[in-house]
Amino acid sequence: MKTFFSDISVVPNWLWLSFSIAILFLLFIDLSLFSKGHKKSRTKIALIESGIWIALALCFNAWFAYSFGTQLGIEFLTGYLVEKSLSIDNLFIILLIFSSFNIPSQLQHKALFYGVLGAIVMRALFIILGAHLLNSFHWILYFFGLILIVTGIKLLFKSEDKSNLKESLSIWFLKKIIPTTDKFHGANFFIIDKGINKATPLFLALIAIEVTDLVFAVDSIPAVFAVTKDAFVAFASNIFAILGLRALYFVLAEWIVKLRYLKPGLATILLFIGIKMILIDYIKIPSWVSLLIVFTVLVTAGLTSWYVSKFEKK
Repeated sequence: MKTFFSDISVVPNWLWLSFSIAILFLLFIDLSLFSKGHKKSRTKIALIESGIWIALALCFNAWFAYSFGTQLGIEFLTGYLVEKSLSIDNLFIILLIFSSFNIPSQLQHKALFYGVLGAIVMRALFIILGAHLLNSFHWILYFFGLILIVTGIKLLFKSEDKSNLKESLSIWFLKKIIPTTDKFHGANFFIIDKGINKATPLFLALIAIEVTDLVFAVDSIPAVFAVTKDAFVAFASNIFAILGLRALYFVLAEWIVKLRYLKPGLATILLFIGIKMILIDYIKIPSWVSLLIVFTVLVTAGLTSWYVSKFEKK
């Protein structure tokens, strides 16, 4: 008997349900255990947590490959690397958001946590919708490929946007429809000020993060569907990449600006995936080749950034 997921994935329904419940449980642990601590201890905890998230993703990848085949396992790992690299680029925008709204470091965890939660819900909806569209309309592949090529070209030539995100269009519109205040009140998103319920800068920063992720999803969803046609592989690799985003922020916040060759690396990956998508009916590139290319580009971008920074210091 056909189910809602049977047309878009080979995995059984119980795995969708079990995976979703496990993710919610892990998010609860994240909120409970990793939300406190001073700056030094929080950075150390975030480093440990980042390692845990990566280890969990790799362990799940190994089990998934064993249970559903090496091909899907390679597709999961490739999708995870692509989404993780895009997430790291997203961290720079989040850094600008917190800077624009003057969010204290002790309050950033809460905004990041709910930002990740919202991103998971949005990605799940987009992936399921995208999978059904791909299943019904083959030409969507060419459209997705074109999006990735255009994004890759823009990424190569775009300068860093250091504008004040506090004055962005989405925040301006939000201020028009709900009362806001420049005052913080602990980790509260809203406060009562002179009898009026007002949104704090922390809530505005959260909205900015969600809007940013919505924009990034336009790139990341087509990218993962260029790697795999299985909706569960796309969903799980996306979610595992996003789950480590909050912890990764506190690890990379100090030196993320030093990853100067990350954007050219991402542009190369997006251009490769976009071209692969458009030529899919003419040239079949094996999954292991895509994985090798993505891994090589990311390692090259990372090592080159490190070497140039070290050379400039000397």
